Amino acid sequence: MALTNRPRTASGYGTAAGTGTLAALLLVGVGGSPAYVGWVQDHTDPNGAGGWFLRLLAWPAWRLHSDDPAQGVFATDLRAVLMVILAAVLLYLLPASQVARVQGSVSQFFSGWAAYALAGGFTGLLATLLGPDGSLLTAFQAASTGATYGLFAGWVVGTASLGGRA
Repeated sequence: MALTNRPRTASGYGTAAGTGTLAALLLVGVGGSPAYVGWVQDHTDPNGAGGWFLRLLAWPAWRLHSDDPAQGVFATDLRAVLMVILAAVLLYLLPASQVARVQGSVSQFFSGWAAYALAGGFTGLLATLLGPDGSLLTAFQAASTGATYGLFAGWVVGTASLGGRA
C-alpha cells in the first residue's frame, strides 16, 4: 500500500509524525524563546535538579537578532532550526508502530521519544560543525548535551505522537 493511499480514520487526528513535529516546534519555540531563557537564567538554581532541568529545556535557544553581525540570525539560530527539521525527519523515518510486532500506542510513544533524542544529538553535532569555530571536540560535547536534552524533553514528543495514526 502506498503512503499516499492511507486509510482515513474516523478520529480525525493527524499523523504521529505530524503531531510529534508540532510538539517539537512548541518545545523549541517556547523553551528556546528569549523570554524563557532570560527567566530561567535569572530565577533557577543550576545546582538543583529542578533548575538543571528547566535550564536544559532552554538548550535550543533562538534569538530575534544576532549580537555578532558577522554570524547573522541564521547562524545564531541554527541549533533551533535544525532541531525542528531533524525531529520532523526522524519522526517520519521511525514509524515503529508500522513495523513493530505489537502495534499500538507504546511503540508510537517510544518512537517519538527516540526520534527527539536522536534529533537532539544530531542537532548538537551538526550545528557545532556547521557554525563558526566548530571543532570536533566541541561538536562531540554539543552532541552529548543535545542527546541529553532529547532524552529529558523527548517524552513530550512521544506523548504527542500517541494521538496520531501511524
